[in-house]
Amino acid sequence: MNAPTHTAPVTAPVGEELQRLREAAQADVQALRKRKTALSPDGIDLILRGARSHYAWQAKPVPQEVLEELYAITAAGPTSMNTCPARFIFVTSPEGKERLAKSLKAKNIDKMMAAPVTAIIAHDLEFWRDLPFLFPHEDRRPFFEGKPEHCEATAFRNGTLQGAYFMIAARALGLDVGAMSGFSNEIVDEEFFSGTTLKSNFLCNLGYADETALFQRLPRFSFAQACSYE
Repeated sequence: MNAPTHTAPVTAPVGEELQRLREAAQADVQALRKRKTALSPDGIDLILRGARSHYAWQAKPVPQEVLEELYAITAAGPTSMNTCPARFIFVTSPEGKERLAKSLKAKNIDKMMAAPVTAIIAHDLEFWRDLPFLFPHEDRRPFFEGKPEHCEATAFRNGTLQGAYFMIAARALGLDVGAMSGFSNEIVDEEFFSGTTLKSNFLCNLGYADETALFQRLPRFSFAQACSYE
């Protein structure tokens, strides 16, 4: 499985066309701010403050169109230089689940097998090859070509950021999520990404939760414990 590449240069808009696009973008943001200045308390609770990680699932499928909308929302989130290195593999088939189970710690297998969807959140180490498409107004490929450590750090950082967008977007669409790190990245990479430039980051179960499996929320640090001013 290889990420799509865009090797042909993409011409960035200039002159009047660039000005028109900039004005349209500014108008869109201004119009949105007039329609909605902030989320309601319930909206904030749904995506973060009242949301929970889930480990038990209803036998209710997630439609493909919901997954496609989930990706479209996730893709709108910012990344450095618009690198967009994250790749999302939705494991839904019994065969795919069996392959994924090889990588999991024993206590996580049942959680994954019961979830309607398990997403492998991965990143492409050669994301920079797509920059003529993603960042067309300046060729930034020389920032990364031949610099594997810089590529890996950039892909991991921004892919993780996109993974967070993914979880919040899923909750915003009415899905429940349960992220997992109790697995072998090496086995996932061998099983799903052999011969590619993709590397796994973490797993995320998706679906409609069975809330009867929930426990009380664990503690969080206070502002004074976690934040400071300089």
